[in-house]
Parts: sequence; C-alpha cells; structure tokens
Amino acid sequence: MAALPDSKPTPMMAQYLALREEAGDALLFYRMGDFFELFFEDARTAAQILDIALTTRGEHGGAPIPMCGVPVHSAEGYLARLIKAGCRVAIAEQVETPDEAKARAKREGTPSSKVLVGRAIVRLVTAGTLTEEALLEPRRANVLVALAELRGTVGIAAVDVSTGAMVLEECAADQLGAALARLSPSEIIIPEVPDASPRGSGDLRHSGALLNEVPAFAGTRDIIIYRPRSSFASDAGAERLKAVHGVATLDAFGDFSRAMLGAAGGLIAYLDHVGRGKLPLLLPPVARAAEAGMAMDAATRASLEILESTTGARAGSLIGAVDRCVTGAGSRLLAEDLSAPLLDVAQIEARLGLVQFWRDRPIERAQLREALRAIPDLGRALGRVVAGRGSPRDLGQLRDGLSEAMRLHHWLSGAPDRPALLDAVLAKLTGHGALTDWLTRALVPSPPTDRGSGGFIADGYDAALDELRATSGDARRAIAAMEARYRDETGIASLKIRHNGVLGYFIEVGARYADALMTPDSGFTHRQTMAGAVRFNSLKLHEEAARIAEAGGHALAAEESHFEELVAEVVAARHAIAATAAALARIDVAAGNAERASEADWCRPDIAEDAGLSITAGRHPVVEAALAKAGERFVANDCQLADTNRLWLIGGPNMGGKSTFLRQNALIVLLAQAGCFVPASAARVGLVDRLFSRVGAADNLARGRSTFMVEMVETAAILAQATPRSFVILDEVGRGTSTYDGLALAWAVAEAVHSKIRCRCLFATHYHELARLAETCEALSLHHVRAREWQGDLVLLHELADGPADRSYGLAVARLAGVPAPVVARAKAVLEKLEATRTATGGIAAGLGDLPLFAALAAEPAPPSPEQQLAQALRDADLDALTPREALDLLYEWKRALPKSVV
Repeated sequence: MAALPDSKPTPMMAQYLALREEAGDALLFYRMGDFFELFFEDARTAAQILDIALTTRGEHGGAPIPMCGVPVHSAEGYLARLIKAGCRVAIAEQVETPDEAKARAKREGTPSSKVLVGRAIVRLVTAGTLTEEALLEPRRANVLVALAELRGTVGIAAVDVSTGAMVLEECAADQLGAALARLSPSEIIIPEVPDASPRGSGDLRHSGALLNEVPAFAGTRDIIIYRPRSSFASDAGAERLKAVHGVATLDAFGDFSRAMLGAAGGLIAYLDHVGRGKLPLLLPPVARAAEAGMAMDAATRASLEILESTTGARAGSLIGAVDRCVTGAGSRLLAEDLSAPLLDVAQIEARLGLVQFWRDRPIERAQLREALRAIPDLGRALGRVVAGRGSPRDLGQLRDGLSEAMRLHHWLSGAPDRPALLDAVLAKLTGHGALTDWLTRALVPSPPTDRGSGGFIADGYDAALDELRATSGDARRAIAAMEARYRDETGIASLKIRHNGVLGYFIEVGARYADALMTPDSGFTHRQTMAGAVRFNSLKLHEEAARIAEAGGHALAAEESHFEELVAEVVAARHAIAATAAALARIDVAAGNAERASEADWCRPDIAEDAGLSITAGRHPVVEAALAKAGERFVANDCQLADTNRLWLIGGPNMGGKSTFLRQNALIVLLAQAGCFVPASAARVGLVDRLFSRVGAADNLARGRSTFMVEMVETAAILAQATPRSFVILDEVGRGTSTYDGLALAWAVAEAVHSKIRCRCLFATHYHELARLAETCEALSLHHVRAREWQGDLVLLHELADGPADRSYGLAVARLAGVPAPVVARAKAVLEKLEATRTATGGIAAGLGDLPLFAALAAEPAPPSPEQQLAQALRDADLDALTPREALDLLYEWKRALPKSVV
C-alpha cells in the first residue's frame, strides 16, 4: 500500500489510520453506520475491482481523500469479488454503542461531543478461511495448508475451515509438489525467513522444498502467507492442538511427527490471527500415511484433467463427467476420492460394494437421492455456527438435516443384504434426537438469516417472550386504531402513521393539510417537513411507541439469549454432527456413482494385488459424454497388460485416438482405485502405486521453460520415481527437438521403462523406427490406431489393432486441417524424396539394432566416499532450523563418520 499523506488527522481519521496500520496488506473495511467504507489506496483498488464509484471525503495532508463504500447488508457479494481477485480484507466493526462510548468518555473525562465510537478489526477475510455460504463454491472444498520443514521432511497440516476437517501428514521434500497438487490449497502458510517482509520479499533461505516447490505450485497466484517462525515450533503445535480439543495428550488422535506438529502449530496460530482470537471449527486431526494413496504429481493431475479441465473449468474434467451427487458435500467427497485413490484392496472393495448395492436397487436409489437432495449442507452450517458466524437459518438447517438423517437411518436399517460400509455409516446417522427435538421446539419452521430482527424463536417456547410479543402486538394494534381515530378527528382521510429508523413512529399528512395540525391546541407536534408531506408526533403515539420499543428490545434480548443457548448445544455436539455430515456425503457419493454407472453401463472393476491390467471395451468418460451430446458413438478399445506384455508401443496418425486411449486407461485405473465403477465392459486392475501421465505439454514462460524442457522435466520425474507397480502413459516423447535427438531420447526412455523400471506403460509415438525395439525387448508389443484413405480423404477409425503403424498420415491430417493445397503438394514431393533417401540408406535408425540394451549399458555407480557423504550431509543440513544441541550432535556424528586418515 502506498504511504499515506503526513498531517494531523481528525479523531476519526486517526482511528482509521491506526486500524489501517494493523490491517497490513489487507484492504480495510471500516464500518460507518450501514456501510463499510474504504479510503486512500484501498478505495482506489476496491473501486476498480468492484466497478463502483470512487468519490472523496474531506482532506488529509492538503489533498482530497479517495473513498468508496459498500452496504453492510450486501457486503458478502463484494467480499466474494475481492477475494476472487486475490485480495485479503480486514473487517473493522464498531465494538461499542454510542451510549457505551459516551459512558467511556465520561469515565475518561472527555467531552461527550468529541467521543468516537470504538472500532476494532474483528476478522481477516482470506481465501483459505472462508465460511460464509455466499463466498464458497458448494461443490468444491476450500483447503488451507501450513507447511513446516524439519531436516528434509515437510510436515503438512491441511484443514477445510468451512467444515473443520483437519489432516496432518508429512512427505519427503521432493514430493511436496505432488502433495500440494493433491490438496489444491487456497492459501499456503509457511515460516517467514530472516530479512523477509510479511509478503516474502527479501533473502529467502528456506531449503529447496519451500523455496522451490511452494512458489512453483502457486505460480502467479498470491496465495503464500509468511508467518513468524516461532509459530511453527513442534512443542507449541502440540500444546495448541491439546488446547483446541481439550485433551491432555494427543495419543488418541494418532501418532504425529515433529514436522506434522510444527505445521499444525503454524496453522492454528494463523487461524487465531485472522479470527482475532476466535477459532473456527477444528475437528480432531487425522494422521495420513504417505503411502495411503496412489501418488500423482502435478503434471499428471493436469494432464488427466481430474478436477478441472485445461481451461480451469469443471466442465470437461473427469469429475465433471462422473459427478452425479445431489449434495455439495457429496461432490466435495468425490473430489477427495478422485484426488487420492486408495491402495488398500479391502477399502476399495468396501466402496465398490456400496456402489453395487445402490446400482442393484434403482427404485430405492431414486428415493434415496430425492431425500438427500433436500438435506442442507450440514458440515458447512456447523462450521459457521462454531465459528461464531452462524444464523438462525443455520440452526434450522442443522435441525432439518439431522432429522432427515435419522429418518434415513430408520429406513435403511431395515434393508436386507446391507454391505459393511453401509452399516458403518448408518451408525453415524443417529443419536441426535434430543438436539433435534430442542431445535424443533425452539425455532420457527423457516428461520431467517438475520437474527438482529428477531422472529426466529417459535411461539410457545418461552412464555415470557410470548408475553413481550403480545405487548408489542397490542401496542401495534393500538397504533392502528389510533390512525383510524385521528383520521376521523381531523377529517384527513390520507393521514397515516408510519415508521422509519430515524424518527421512529410519526404521523404524516399531505402538505396542504398541515396547517390544521400546526395549531397549538391540535395535540400534534411538528417533526419534519418534506417536499409534499409534513410529519408530526403526538403524546399518545409517543407512549405507544415507547411500549413497542421497550417490549421489542426485551424480546430481541430474549431471542438472542436463546440463540446463544442453542449454539452452545450445537457446539457441544459438533463432533457427532460432523460425523453425520460425513456419513451422508459417503452415501451420496455411492448413490451418485451407481447412478452414473447405470446411465452408461459402467462395470464394477476387479481389484487385484498383482501388476496386471485387463480392460475390455474401455472408454474415455469425458470424451464419451461429449460425443453422446453430439449424437455420436465412442469407439471402445481393449487394453491387456501383464508382466510378459507390460509395454505397448502405439503408433498411428494424429487425431487417430492415441492420446485418448492412453488417458482413458489411466482414468479407468484411477476410478477403480477411487472405489468407482469404470467405463468398460469388464476391468481387472492390479494395484497401481504411482500414476504418471506425460501426455501433451505446454511451455512455462514464467519459469523460463520451453515446451521441450517441460516435457523433459516431466519425463525425468517419471524415470526417477516410477516403480514396478506404477502405471505410466507417455505420448510422443522427443517430439520437441530435432528428429535425431528426439528419436534417440524416445528410444532410451522406452528401453529404461521396459528394462530398468519394468512397470506397465502405454507409449504412443510417431517414430516408426522404435518398432525395432520389439526385437530386443521381450515384454514390449506393437500396436497402432487404424486409419484409411478413401478417395483422397483420411478416414480415422479410432480402433486399436496389433502390429506397427505403416505410416503417420501426416499430410492427410494437414489437408483435413485446412493447410493450402499447394503447400500439401509441395510437402508430398519433399516426403517422396526423403523416403527415397531412407530406402537407400536404411533410414535414421540404421545400426540401432546393434546397440546393447539399456540394462546392459547401465553400470552400478560407485558408492560415494565418506568425504562425499559428509559434504552431501552438510549441504542437506538446514542450519537455520537446528538448535544448538542438534548442531553439536551433528558435528559429533560427522566426526565419527570420517575415516581415521582424514581425522
């Protein structure tokens, strides 16, 4: 933010400037009556983003003060636009009433005419800490992540503040990028470094993981928040978790490493900071093992378009084609399932069994989905209530949702042949009888969003409140009778008794009738003259208005007290309510998956422990759905990989379907291990520990990487991280460089995958010369997508066939794309010349058959010497994170490791 002009400010401006200083880099919403006002650079920024008028108010430093404002009652919509634009907003509310301010001034000896209502920042609104319904996407989780690194291991604390779900995990530093891609956080909290500003400028001296992986994931998005390093101490993190959950030990929650606890400490400290001492809902942390799910790096997730397409939209993504959930919570859980497919056969089969249960019962499934569609988002309503941002409507949603959950429990408990997972979730749908009965008695059927106006406590719940309402009602009826009497007495048929927030109740007549009411003996007192009307008061009206105000004030206070009581009961039951919300989401996911499977005849996959993959008539779910909308049919293809036939080399023309075939098999594996049915006639999937996709590439100019460099970085990651249990899809490796370089790289990569990694792999290429690998690689087989030329036109059949491709049909594809005929003709002449040369010389692959295999060339590297090991240990040491004792221990350890000749 630009520096503010230097001059002696007014008391209000002095208060504003103090709050502006406290807000840091956030925009300041300064409450003034019914508006949030912004001044100076904040006003310019907000006016541009929100497209609202920029005005001025007074002067400061001899210059007009830029100003804009938004109404308090509609602030959420403006906040949503500011957050989407990457802003953070500090909310400065009035924290005392005018009467309280006057009383304070009297105690302080300040003239009451100069007193200013106290204001304070009550909350920071940031992208990762949203709870309001209007600010969140119903079908997308909003994850906040904190990171703490300890000796090469990164602790990760992740929470969805809107529901309170909290997960702690750790990973190796080189796996942080993949973990962040899976979590897809809205904000990332990391320790600030020496000489760094809160925004992270300065000399960054983090180790490679936080220095490289976090900014690489964030890209151009302003989502990295730097916080004091002291917040990330593991001991303090453990104490914060104990305090939040009111326990003396964390043993019941799981076994957490120091890195995990450090990250949790940083996360809770940040939430405490933005909430100004008021923490949101935080459920007990769950420890996630690093090997709990299928690993996928960021490039693979982007290539497979799991949660969003290349355009950033949900449409065109895997979840867009699969999701048939009828609740927002179900869609969020499905996204979590697809982001982290399982590696445990029993857990996968449990999910598949529940999908099968609903697939086999279409009538009951339709009834269930209709019931689920009417259930509010319990998790997020609970989150708002616990965070202190709840409304009577949220309490009503909890009442209705919990009541419906108990009804579902009663209905489904009688279903025969229930799978084990259904029994497990059914147990979490009940146990809320006392709470729902209380909420039903206390609340009106449709509670309002705003509790400030009252009217949400049901009649008959509180006799004293009913009496206050009766008093207020009697007074209103008396005012209505008074209006009729005044009309008769004055003879003014248009006389009305009205009310507003400034004058209260008043009598209004047209200007031409005002003189009769102005006389001293009329019984009326002049209040205000308008353009076409005049307003009056009377003693009797004042008395009745006072009765209404007094009764109404007491009634509002009583309702507020009841609201707090109900909130306290909900907070006490928060863990059980959250468990019910999670159970409903799991049922919705299973029923939605069953619905999707029924729509397109998807099959239940068989899950095995071996390294095979057998898919019959597999289809790409996204492409098939797009073709169905256009009235076209998707051509299904088989894929059979086994230990003796684990690498398929696939050729054929562009647009022939190679990339689609590669991706569809990867997506089928992903869906199967996520516990979903798959788009195939039959499928048997051997567990995949890591899924890699190098299909398509784009340059990354922001990081100085060309398309080919991006391709090589992704390929290097595959070669370094893939295991024999992995599944790899590679498309046109080597295409971004010269023909000789590209062919050489593709040849070497194919050999490495086949003979060194020995994993399942689909390898699409236009290098026909690679077909010679089949002569030396026993587990490699050749395949191609079929195409034909008919009367000069290319016909793409999209069918996979055995054997090598005879040609690439590049010129025919160019003609289809609209390349001018003279250019195509010239290309044909050049191609004929090149092919003639190839025939004469044996082509660019001549002599490659004499090369030894990759495995024969790969020699075991010499082990590092003790000196080299010590040098590497010194490089890896995070000196800033070491305590003096840890540093001394390391020195002794290194000294013992050195050979005596060196010592």
